[in-house]
Amino acid sequence: MTSSTTVRSPHRLYGRGGELAIIQGLLTRLRQGDGGALVLAAPPGLGRTALLREAASAHRSRGPVLYGTASAAGTAAATASADSAGLPDPVGPAAYTGPAARAASAGRAGSADRGGRATHAAPADRAGPVPAPEPFTPEPLTPEELLARLRDGSTGRPLLVCADDAHAWDPACRTALAAAARRLGPGSGVGILIAADDGPAFAELPTRRLGPLDEDASAALLDRLAGAGAGATTDPLDPVVRAELLREGAGNPRLLTALLGHLTPGRLTGRTPLPSPLPGAEGVLEAYAYRLDALPAPARALLLLAAAAQEHEPAGAGTDALLLLRAGTRAGLPRDFLDDALFGPAATEGLLQRAGSRVHFSPPLAARAVLHHTPPARRRAAHELLAALLGEAGGRAGTLAALAQRACAAPGPDHALAARLEAAATAPYSHAERSSALARAAVLTPDPPLRSARFAAAAEQAAHAGDPDRARALLARTAAPAETGSGLAPTTGGPGLAPYVHGLLALRSGPAVDAHEALLAAAALLGPHDPGRALHALLGAADAAWVRGDAGGYLEAMGRVDPTPYGDTFASYRAGMCAVLAGRTAEGHALLRRCLDPDGSAEGHPVLRRCPDPAGLLRAGVAALVLGEVAAACRIGARALGAVRTRGPEVLLPQALEYLAYAELRAGLHAAARAHALEGLHAARRTGQPNSSARLHAVLALAASVEGPAEACAAHCDAALAGAVPHGLAQPATLATWARGRADLAAGRPEEAAARLGPLVRPGPRQGHFAVRTLAVPCYVEAVVLGGRGGELSSVVDEFAAWADRTADPQAPAQLARCRALTAPADEADARYAEALAHHDRAGGDFERARTLLLYGQWLRRRRRTREARTPLRDALVAFQRCSARAWAERAGGELRAAGEPVAGAVRDTGGGGVLSALTPQQQRIARCVAEGATNREVALRLSLSPRTVDHHLRNVFAALSVRSRTELARLLGPQTSPMPRTPRTPRSPRSPQSPQSPQGP
Repeated sequence: MTSSTTVRSPHRLYGRGGELAIIQGLLTRLRQGDGGALVLAAPPGLGRTALLREAASAHRSRGPVLYGTASAAGTAAATASADSAGLPDPVGPAAYTGPAARAASAGRAGSADRGGRATHAAPADRAGPVPAPEPFTPEPLTPEELLARLRDGSTGRPLLVCADDAHAWDPACRTALAAAARRLGPGSGVGILIAADDGPAFAELPTRRLGPLDEDASAALLDRLAGAGAGATTDPLDPVVRAELLREGAGNPRLLTALLGHLTPGRLTGRTPLPSPLPGAEGVLEAYAYRLDALPAPARALLLLAAAAQEHEPAGAGTDALLLLRAGTRAGLPRDFLDDALFGPAATEGLLQRAGSRVHFSPPLAARAVLHHTPPARRRAAHELLAALLGEAGGRAGTLAALAQRACAAPGPDHALAARLEAAATAPYSHAERSSALARAAVLTPDPPLRSARFAAAAEQAAHAGDPDRARALLARTAAPAETGSGLAPTTGGPGLAPYVHGLLALRSGPAVDAHEALLAAAALLGPHDPGRALHALLGAADAAWVRGDAGGYLEAMGRVDPTPYGDTFASYRAGMCAVLAGRTAEGHALLRRCLDPDGSAEGHPVLRRCPDPAGLLRAGVAALVLGEVAAACRIGARALGAVRTRGPEVLLPQALEYLAYAELRAGLHAAARAHALEGLHAARRTGQPNSSARLHAVLALAASVEGPAEACAAHCDAALAGAVPHGLAQPATLATWARGRADLAAGRPEEAAARLGPLVRPGPRQGHFAVRTLAVPCYVEAVVLGGRGGELSSVVDEFAAWADRTADPQAPAQLARCRALTAPADEADARYAEALAHHDRAGGDFERARTLLLYGQWLRRRRRTREARTPLRDALVAFQRCSARAWAERAGGELRAAGEPVAGAVRDTGGGGVLSALTPQQQRIARCVAEGATNREVALRLSLSPRTVDHHLRNVFAALSVRSRTELARLLGPQTSPMPRTPRTPRSPRSPQSPQSPQGP
């Protein structure tokens, strides 16, 4: 039996786990005496050479390694003669110790030669880099001769052949290598790894195509290189610099390494501005030259036009195939060639790929390589040609694109062209297109203050487009505030624009207090000359204060808003929100109702028809939630979501989905809330809004506290708190804590729920957010009562009663009656529960009604009215099942079983093999709790029994199952759920000692 071969080295290859696993499989088969071949196909810089070196390093202790590479790189390799590329006699590990190997390994990790061999590996802590192999002297051989020589030279040990840059070998050697690789099979004892460009030379062999590193792998590689490479700095990378490096690196390890190596420590840490464009990309881009130069002239001309045409398009959009066809025809390219090139990849060797009406480069970095490899005069000619074609098309669709192409062709600053670009960068162009145009206008602007203002305007549009990294990079190119003349166009604003964009970015991804202060300062600067942006800055500052739970900050920001120019509805919203937060609730509610019904007609909520503005609809939804009009909030939220989807901006999508999901939670539509919150979470991640992500995780936690599973609720709570606590987001922190407390209740852990919820609903420094803490009061009252501490609740219930009198939330009267039933004396509780159920019948909502039924049935059973308890418990079980509240249904089913009614399909035999079949339903529940680690007192609280009853049943359980201790019982039943948290133990009385083997337990 042979051991497997594991690919390990002092290097770490980021993002190549799949490739390393495939190589490991090949080496394992080789170790067992079988052969095989694998082609690692990739454009320059993606790490194919690094993978070959990893494989060679892993195999070198088990057998000889033959490493072959082209004698030169780039163009010279493409034209190598037959006597400069081929295979010699096999050599062993000593091939790695020659002078050439030491010279090749002397560079910093992650470097590569001009042939595109990237190592994208960071050095390990206690080992040097894997040495580069010694190239051999090639000889042209036939496939048969090659195989024979390989077998003869292996001396009976498994031989690994690594053929690097095989696409650059001469045709005879490529053919011999491919033919030899196809002949390998069981028992051959030879493995061949081929690293090559993605061409047809080795198409018939098993191939693994390498793509760019994903975002996480690129970030990990960058962080490691920044701490270990030649450009290492003791200070952390500036976030803007880091994002720009990752964007420019495009997932190419060699390019990322080169870019990092050309930046000084001052630039890496943000103390010195970044140059534009970033230096260091030349080596990787030149590595494409051999492939481009080998193409015929028409293909090179078409590639130039395609690369130039992408300059005015959003990143990743490619270019329009029809525009490219017209440009190629105008440039004099044959029509037959254009048809072949645009409808099939052969004419450009796969560099152009068509997807519908769009044409894309494959790989995307090839477009930059084409522009880099083309002389400036030819590039300008291509841009001028495209500008002329786009200008001839006419209409707004072509205006901005034509100006962008002219900007690309401009040899230097051009004030007039910059002004035309700025004037054209307005709606209906997308925010991304406007940002690109304004950035080009800034580059063409000779006047420093105006250039900075245009960069700030470009950053604003990038922020609206959901590209915060691009926005920060553009902000970094703005100079310090200077005197601003009157020559600034409305698009660029003036002083205060850059602070405004900084505040917007902080509102979405930074500490809320920073956003609040930055937006207030920006509003003061913008007010005299740009009242529209000043309004948005103040509303943003108010939003930041709201999410912090800072009522005073909200009133300060809204108090600076002059509502006069913005209509009666907005004035009512502002005045109503300020009145509510100032304690004038009745006045505030009356004003907020005008936002929903400005004409006094309660039917249909005219705002839904009259307010197409997404931001206005979102404000109307907030007003509805503050009023407690949850049905109206759902309708308005759906309309707002539709408006954002159709009109944008994209950056509002997470907020629209969050508001709708929260309204659906309040309405009891938990499944719909979960679906919308999940979509919002994806949108928040896509648009770089971690603060929205935290709020949406909190909404998902609340949904999971109803639907389960408990693990999902805990994971969403942790994610919400991880984002909310550092940024001071009190609202999602409160919602997440409420969700975890409600999940504790569902799992039968009332004391833990009370410990979590108490600080939220009671006065003190840890009190929850003012807008949502009251909603957690019913859960807190239930937790305290079930935990046996009912005397602490009068002030909390009174506060909830005052809120219930003010709100229009249909569930509030029923929840208040339930709280009073829980805290009422025994002779009043029955009537209180009946009152609560009557309110539920009028309000609807399965989940809250089921919770009241569960508590009522539990109360009846505890009062020994077991037969009466079965009806509400049965109704609760059915209602929980109807709304997919699995954990709550399990709790209701357990209560129903304890009341003596079997529940079909609900009794779980946790031990397997019928081990619990001899127990009654009540004994099964007690056995499960004890097996989870609960004390008798905790079991009594969880099941609403007395400790004496638990002790009696547990003794019968021990006798029926033939166990002598709680430990044996836990082992018999085995793990099923998370252990029940233990409550603090009380000191034992000296007059009632308990044996460790006693069923009573601790």
